[in-house]
Amino acid sequence: MAADEDLFRPVRPVRAYQRVAEQIEERVLSGELPPGARLPGERELAQRFGVGRSTVREALRVLQSAGLIRSRPGDPLGAEVLGVSTGGLSQALGRLTRSGACSVGELVRFRMVLDAESNRLAARLRTEDDLVRMREQITRMEALGASPSGLRAFSEADALFHRAIAEAGGNALLGLCAGAVHDAVVEITEITEVTEVTEVTEVTEKQIAGAADPVPWMRRSVAHHREILAAIETSDSARAARLGRAALHEYYAGHAEPETRRLPAAEVADG
Repeated sequence: MAADEDLFRPVRPVRAYQRVAEQIEERVLSGELPPGARLPGERELAQRFGVGRSTVREALRVLQSAGLIRSRPGDPLGAEVLGVSTGGLSQALGRLTRSGACSVGELVRFRMVLDAESNRLAARLRTEDDLVRMREQITRMEALGASPSGLRAFSEADALFHRAIAEAGGNALLGLCAGAVHDAVVEITEITEVTEVTEVTEVTEKQIAGAADPVPWMRRSVAHHREILAAIETSDSARAARLGRAALHEYYAGHAEPETRRLPAAEVADG
């Protein structure tokens, strides 16, 4: 049977800027251009690729939109390589939530699932080196929690503790997704507040500072983290997962829409 002519349309040739972007992206993904490296300037790139400078600029715009580089017009040092990050995934999750494609309750529940699984796997697979990393961050949090002036460093130590848990579970993708969902949850729950959300903070400075007295809040946080660590140390995977779900429910469930709060609650219903 002959194919219907309406099923197919003429194709357009790939544009030069796409080929330029593809080559640079391949070098970034292969590690030949590591994070922090600088690309040659526009003029040199144009010469190397045999294209015009406008083509190079368009390729750089594509790469910057993908989060692989940071390009500033006229920068004599050339575009900076950022490498692969979860920023794009986090932004996509945030846009899906703001557009109504998914709810805040669904996003919070998704994070509860990921964190609980990270804790569960860490309790089963952690090594002594993993435990050392977790203890170091809790010790930092304990020291920094004595004063409100240490808010930023406290938040960074919190994030590094959870990163150590994710890596101890032996699933890099799980850890990356958990980090992306974390950033999206923070962005959505603070969307009405003017605040900068960084990639490294598990609990933002503004959230901690919003407490009437942040020092007791930080001490409670340290106590909770020690409970998680104890469960992981004793390989109590069920308790480690339960603690992760309960903490996130307490902290974020109130941000969910009233009609979707049953979703995060379902994750802690069985204790």
